[in-house]
Amino acid sequence: MTQDDRTPDELLDAIGPAFGKLRRGVLQEVEDPISTKDSTRALLLDMVLGCPQSPGRESHDRGQEMTVGGIAAGMCVDPSVASRMVTDSIKAGYLRRVPSQLDGRRAVLELSEQGLEFMRTFRRRQRAAYEYITAEWPERDRLEFARLMLRYVDAIDDLRNRRPPADA
Repeated sequence: MTQDDRTPDELLDAIGPAFGKLRRGVLQEVEDPISTKDSTRALLLDMVLGCPQSPGRESHDRGQEMTVGGIAAGMCVDPSVASRMVTDSIKAGYLRRVPSQLDGRRAVLELSEQGLEFMRTFRRRQRAAYEYITAEWPERDRLEFARLMLRYVDAIDDLRNRRPPADA
């Protein structure tokens, strides 16, 4: 049975397992494989880079800085695991701890120039992997899937706007 032969319910039921496959190392199966370690580092660095207080980011929500605790929460891992991941990225030269601009007693995380270059390279490799995986798709389908995936991710980001405030 192909995707086109599935009922709407069958398609929607297949989404969860499909996302599971995406998380199980698909980027190791492409022409220029991306290691698990690089994928994990990129996930961590992307969280720091995506934080509104990161250098080079305009913030409409000042007051957010990325900490080891924020990494742990965002990755749904124990703080000790997040701490080891952060330490690994610091030792690799991709990340540094700096004093908070909001509370000088705390340390926050920011990417080094080497970390920014790592992310530029990683994103080029992700695009190459996407193009390799979808090489036999019509261009229209490749672009439509990319557009819909970005829309999906934006909807995930907007979930916090749908929740009532904690103090309501």
